[in-house]
Amino acid sequence: MGNLLKVLTREIENYPHFFLDFENAQPTEGEREIWNQISAVLQDSESILADLQAYKGAGPEIRDAIQNPNDIQLQEKAWNAVCPLVVRLKRFYEFSIRLEKALQSLLESLTCPPYTPTQHLEREQALAKEFAEILHFTLRFDELKMRNPAIQNDFSYYRRTISRNRINNMHLDIENEVNNEMANRMSLFYAEATPMLKTLSNATMHFVSENKTLPIENTTDCLSTMTSVCKVMLETPEYRSRFTSEETLMFCMRVMVGVIILYDHVHPVGAFCKTSKIDMKGCIKVLKEQAPDSVEGLLNALRFTTKHLNDESTSKQIRAMLQVQQASSCLIFMTDGMTRPRVILPEDLSLEGNRGNLISSGKE
Repeated sequence: MGNLLKVLTREIENYPHFFLDFENAQPTEGEREIWNQISAVLQDSESILADLQAYKGAGPEIRDAIQNPNDIQLQEKAWNAVCPLVVRLKRFYEFSIRLEKALQSLLESLTCPPYTPTQHLEREQALAKEFAEILHFTLRFDELKMRNPAIQNDFSYYRRTISRNRINNMHLDIENEVNNEMANRMSLFYAEATPMLKTLSNATMHFVSENKTLPIENTTDCLSTMTSVCKVMLETPEYRSRFTSEETLMFCMRVMVGVIILYDHVHPVGAFCKTSKIDMKGCIKVLKEQAPDSVEGLLNALRFTTKHLNDESTSKQIRAMLQVQQASSCLIFMTDGMTRPRVILPEDLSLEGNRGNLISSGKE
């Protein structure tokens, strides 16, 4: 029946429904050139995630150095601990640049005339799978980053030390590898709660703005179609049973959420309005039917990294579905210049005003 199957003979509520074989799709000759380019980027994704997951930070060394500013030995110990970590952070940032270019290449392939976005997904299944893999990596990276305040603590200490040495007209060897311009870009990147999602959102918006002759609907329809593909596979037992592992289930959920966020940033009125081609109620319902521990991070991504959730055009029902439950356990780990995370509980979260604006009660 092929890797990409029509689930229904007609469209329900004007949403396209497909089953996309994320596990086995292989490139055709027409896809191979772009597929090889993207594959060369994605082959490094697992090592990036493993390196990030193993990132422990230099918290104790930094704390000792700050508490004993006149102890030269402790200052050197902290600096020697931080420098290799900054090199690792640079690697993560440089990978985000490669990922940004890869996404733009995929969007160009999956939205170009004469085919519709739906036809592209049917014909170019391997490229659609790579698109999904980029989104899957992105949410995994951001989940790990949000839970590791040591990243920003280490980089802040690095920048303060560099600035202090510039005042004293000192040049440090690491500046040859991470110069001031690179450090500024890295600082902006890591200041984001979800830096990889922000990178993909910016890349998608840049793609749309640079391709003015291409209707924006080509891009948004590609995203909404991918969302519907994931939703149908998740909510239909017959299709879920085709997954060979639980990881494929999580893969599908992460991709669905990632595509929704991209759509919400690119579409002029977003994913939550009544005219949206994304069945937001259905997508949220599918997530809430899973084990809470496995999807809370994804629900938080919808709560705090989308653009239009708090618009007046968003229905009260959708807002209620995404409302943080008071009985939930800890949702987010934040840092306030400390070397260990602060625990932010649901009652401390503000959903109004700036998205993701977190109000701490000081609980630790």
